[in-house]
Amino acid sequence: MSRAAKSVGIVFVIVSVCAAFYFSIKALTRPGGKSRADDYPWITVDETYTPGNSIEAFIKDDAVAKGLLPVYLRNYGKNAAILKKFRGTNFAGANEAVLAMVFPGLDDWLLLDLRYKNEKERDVARTVLYVQVRGQWKVADSGSLMK
Repeated sequence: MSRAAKSVGIVFVIVSVCAAFYFSIKALTRPGGKSRADDYPWITVDETYTPGNSIEAFIKDDAVAKGLLPVYLRNYGKNAAILKKFRGTNFAGANEAVLAMVFPGLDDWLLLDLRYKNEKERDVARTVLYVQVRGQWKVADSGSLMK
């Protein structure tokens, strides 16, 4: 093998390794962080649970009032990649721009999964999209996440 051919081979390997490193780092540090639902842990909401935000506090208070504890939730926060997988009654594959258009004055939004047993001991599982418009949180939609 000639010296030029060896040099080209070495350059190719170096460029390939650098590209793999670059795209690996980019994937790990992309906005939104986790993009798969399975990357988020289920949280058990019971009498001892300290809510992480006002939505979790509302869910806990509502479950206590209705006698539905424990409730299990996955809080995806404001993850746009997970929002794209959401299919509800009103939205399917939405993004933040769509939410802002439908909810003028949109301040924030949050997506989470809920699991609990209802009053008839039936399992309930749903994904809920909450929006904050002009300082007030409300349910925007409920449905499920597509794989």
